[in-house]
Amino acid sequence: MRDGRKDLNNTSIKRYTCPTIISEFIASAVFGVTCRLRAETKDTMALELSKEETLEKRKRLIGQSCRLFYSDDPVKIVRARGQYLYDENGKRYLDCISNVQHVGHCHPSITKAAAAQMDLLNTNSRFLHDNIVLYAERLAATLPERLCVFYFVNSGSEANDLALRLAQQYTQHEDVIVLDHAYHGHLKSLIDISPYKFRKLTGQKEWVHVAPLPDTYSGMYREDHPNPGQAYADTVKDLIEEVHRKGRKISAFFAESLPSVGGQIILPHGYSTKVAEYVRSAGGVFVADEVQTGFGRLGSHFWAFQQQGESFCPDIVTMGKPMGNGHPLACVATTEEIAGAFTANGVEYFNTFGGNPVSCAIGLAVLDVIEKEDLRGNATRVGAHLKDLLTKLQTRHRIIGDVRGAGLFAGIELVKDREKRTPATETAALLVKRLKEEDKICISTDGPWESVVKFKPPMCFSMEDADLVVQCIDRILTDMETSDLKPEKEDI
Repeated sequence: MRDGRKDLNNTSIKRYTCPTIISEFIASAVFGVTCRLRAETKDTMALELSKEETLEKRKRLIGQSCRLFYSDDPVKIVRARGQYLYDENGKRYLDCISNVQHVGHCHPSITKAAAAQMDLLNTNSRFLHDNIVLYAERLAATLPERLCVFYFVNSGSEANDLALRLAQQYTQHEDVIVLDHAYHGHLKSLIDISPYKFRKLTGQKEWVHVAPLPDTYSGMYREDHPNPGQAYADTVKDLIEEVHRKGRKISAFFAESLPSVGGQIILPHGYSTKVAEYVRSAGGVFVADEVQTGFGRLGSHFWAFQQQGESFCPDIVTMGKPMGNGHPLACVATTEEIAGAFTANGVEYFNTFGGNPVSCAIGLAVLDVIEKEDLRGNATRVGAHLKDLLTKLQTRHRIIGDVRGAGLFAGIELVKDREKRTPATETAALLVKRLKEEDKICISTDGPWESVVKFKPPMCFSMEDADLVVQCIDRILTDMETSDLKPEKEDI
């Protein structure tokens, strides 16, 4: 029988045999001995499959639409620790790509909490258990007071699907306003409200309305506008009026608090407050998708929507990726009024695994680590250092048109021409490829033209990591400026 834990390093495996568990459960002692034996022999154990064999089997057995990073030459990762990934040959990669392993890959406090609860109880959420209510209580303490009812699920897609149901049930309206190039998940209901996806498929549904992405670098209202937040919010107001002229009604404005797929966009100040005002006046609710940006990634705030000011509060907040540090865990937070309307429809909501004891134990451990290790403070300090380095790099390389971000949510937009702001898509792709091949740094691109190089590393990312990444980017861009290998000669 294949053992799925054998790729963990020795220290993390040995932590599964904590004394309290051994004293209470004989089976755990036997299991612990087995783990130690495996740990001692791990380094001499051959992988069951070579990279080539794994790739061949994947191509044969896994749907081709399930794509990998670096599809031309995927990285086979067999273990990880902190902000580092290790391939089958022991080569170490710096992870700037994962906003899921939020407090660091295989954090010992998380793996210990998971193992302890798994060894004690894991059942579906219809039995009474402390973990789910204790976790909800901890989450409530991070949110505005009116967001006090929680639904636990297993992924950001599930959370956003449920948020859509809550909004439509509460308002008794169907129509939704979303931002251009938005992505909210892979379920059918979410593909319908994700321009990033539906434009490649069946197109825009009649009940979905797309507002301009409030991008002050490449968008219709830029940094020189006297009030871009108000100007972009007014585009939502115009959409609402257009919807009303068609005899339709708005159920929700649905948006990421900081659009990530849109290219690490920092919303202009006042935007969300005015949009919420317009949407609520039309009988709709404001849904903040925090799946990628929540849990302190910005450093200054626990939730990205809080950047819009203390007085701003969404009606529904969704959260996911970082919640479980890699374990499937997500949630919807909302008001008593919205939750009450959902209950009043008479249809029970049930999620087999959502809020199970193991998931909630992990979620509690993640919150503990964020606090005890001051990861918000780290995001603030390292994020500011990274942004400062990138801004200085911008003065050396004209291809860097914009540097933006907050905390450990950052991006640089590459352009062929700073005045025209023409996207340098091919150069961005080549930069990502060379960082992986030459420097063992994993990073990605996004944005409408895939021209934004994104930074979204684990929260334990260090000053030294930031220094290294920027030094490598500097070296590669310098080389591209003087090389005949430039994909777009007018870029540099």
